[in-house]
Amino acid sequence: MKHISAALGALAVALLPHAAMAETRPMTAQDLVTLKRLGAPAVAPDGQTVVFQQVDTDPASYKRTPGLWRVPARGGAATRIADLPDAGESSPAFSPDGKRLYFISGKSGRDQLWFLDLTDPAATPAQASDFKADVAGFLLSPNGQRVLVWGDVARDCPTLGCDSDGNTSEPGPGTGRLYRDGAGFVRHWDSWETPGNYSRGFALALAADGKVTGGAVALDGPPGTLTGDTPSKPMGGAEELAWQADSNGVFFAARQADRHEPTSTNLDIWHSPLDGTAPHNLTAGNKATDTLPAASPDGQWLAWAAMERPGYEADRLVVQLLNLKTGQKRALTAGWDRSVSSLAWTPDSKALIATAQDVLDTPAFRIDIASGKAQRLKLAPKGLTEANIANVVPLKDGRIVFTRDAIANPAEVFIAAKGKPGTQLSQANAATLAALTPVSTTRYSFAGAQGATVWGQIHKPASATAKLPVLLFVHGGPQGSYNDSWSSRWNPALFAAQGYAVVSIDFHGSTGYGQAFTDAINRDWGGKPLEDLKKGLDAALARDAALDGTRTCALGASYGGYMMNWIQSEWADRFQCLVNHNGVFDNRGMAYSTEELWFTEWEHGGKPYHEAPEEYEKWNPASRVAKWQTPMLVVLGEKDFRIPYSQGLGAFTALQRKGVPAELLVFPDENHWVLKPRNSLQWHQTVFSWLDRWLKAGK
Repeated sequence: MKHISAALGALAVALLPHAAMAETRPMTAQDLVTLKRLGAPAVAPDGQTVVFQQVDTDPASYKRTPGLWRVPARGGAATRIADLPDAGESSPAFSPDGKRLYFISGKSGRDQLWFLDLTDPAATPAQASDFKADVAGFLLSPNGQRVLVWGDVARDCPTLGCDSDGNTSEPGPGTGRLYRDGAGFVRHWDSWETPGNYSRGFALALAADGKVTGGAVALDGPPGTLTGDTPSKPMGGAEELAWQADSNGVFFAARQADRHEPTSTNLDIWHSPLDGTAPHNLTAGNKATDTLPAASPDGQWLAWAAMERPGYEADRLVVQLLNLKTGQKRALTAGWDRSVSSLAWTPDSKALIATAQDVLDTPAFRIDIASGKAQRLKLAPKGLTEANIANVVPLKDGRIVFTRDAIANPAEVFIAAKGKPGTQLSQANAATLAALTPVSTTRYSFAGAQGATVWGQIHKPASATAKLPVLLFVHGGPQGSYNDSWSSRWNPALFAAQGYAVVSIDFHGSTGYGQAFTDAINRDWGGKPLEDLKKGLDAALARDAALDGTRTCALGASYGGYMMNWIQSEWADRFQCLVNHNGVFDNRGMAYSTEELWFTEWEHGGKPYHEAPEEYEKWNPASRVAKWQTPMLVVLGEKDFRIPYSQGLGAFTALQRKGVPAELLVFPDENHWVLKPRNSLQWHQTVFSWLDRWLKAGK
């Protein structure tokens, strides 16, 4: 068995460049919620200037305000730009001629398109649009003469906003919602559906003065043709839309909204010629997911990512290539066992820069169009892991602008010359991080279920000298990863800073290790993953003497929360406590109350519960409550429609009826995640108190 250990001391140095000269303190939840959050960078056409979105959080009121910051691509101090008093600015984009910077602001009372004239140093931001609906996002056309905007509007509305929102679920006279037969989704993620109202895209002209003008052209064509959300809900964004190189058409991802939508992953790539006619479905032959359309700058190619198996949301995303001149299609990365998460063309149209998870990192890869070969790029500064590379912008001279985050630090903006490691452009959190005691991370591998190589990480205070109680983190998904990336929710560095050693295991079902490893959890939720967790924890304890295996708690959310419920009966004597956040308790109840039915049905063999109840009951925690004995904190969000809050209530009730010590934390205004700053503080305070009670009391 081969063990590879990488003590990421360089990450600690990045956190604290003058650790030996300055007194530091442990990171707190207050730090986590108030650290600045950076978005995708925009680069001026001449490659000399980078603008990025930065979200600031007031440390007293916890109000979050997005703003725009400009930094020279050669390096230097970042300065605030396009600041509108008592408002926020987001989603920056340069006009193709570099003379204007467009962005979204709510200054007018609605989120609208604004711009700043960059040719006039004294210019102030000007409002470019005045739609009745909020602008959720936009893309400028390559020639700068048009803009694509999208937002939630009625399906029969000819532009972005009408007097009526089109919602047919509220017929009155009371407050009841009526969903008729065949409605499809009734609720999704954290919102009740509004049939008749969808996220829709419109193309409009930009006048010489930079403002939106003329009539709108709907991407989805006349009513009665395509009906669905673009970008897709709940997670889709600008990556699902792309302008044609000549600015005369738009490619976009959408799924028909009908009675089949809750069981369908059939997102398709559509093309609108922007003439008012119905769009054309370019991927009708594939009944699985097609997404991430990206048109080459030379107008010859359309690239996108496609899954193969209908109904499976975690299938491998393979890059597809369509020759727009000949109509020839080919799977560009069929021989590469990684799943792409983003696509960006190089300006010469000869390659794509893609990101993809790869054994605890998410690096960037250069994919050659001629051969399909994927070359892993080294963009991180010397001495650091690639960690999580995102928001990649390839430049004409071969440089790449990107963001990088890691377990040790939130996202910052970087730039890398061709073939060279990156240098950091933004320093949004440098001062705060320098004041914090660093946390060290060690990667390790072990032989897991069926002898497969499984990876894990150990996070602990770099200066720790005493034995540390151990926290076992179990990730959600379940097709996910506790890779080397920053998290504003389940942050291992923050937990380690409280005096714990955090162990995270990428069990069977995790991503970044090939599709077969990801598929291995199917119909086996409580099998190989649990074996990996047991062996991974033992391996961590064996390799690091600082870990106290007599004081352990396990924590997880979503599938990780399910695993807490499963551990209650199947690994009951191992932990002093458990934390279950929005975890599945009863597979039968989940099958009939979750919204995206394709997920639970695929995971349990591809059939609904009534056709194969034995598949669901095989791994059902609710049927094994008689064995429950470990104290558990249960957390739930009332707006969670993925794993409805009744699942958490069921687990808490089971604990109460069994007489097992338990606490229940309910957030009425949160969904599957805890997003609001004050709620995040309360979440962490409650969880830390629970852990301390069982692992530190009397020690």
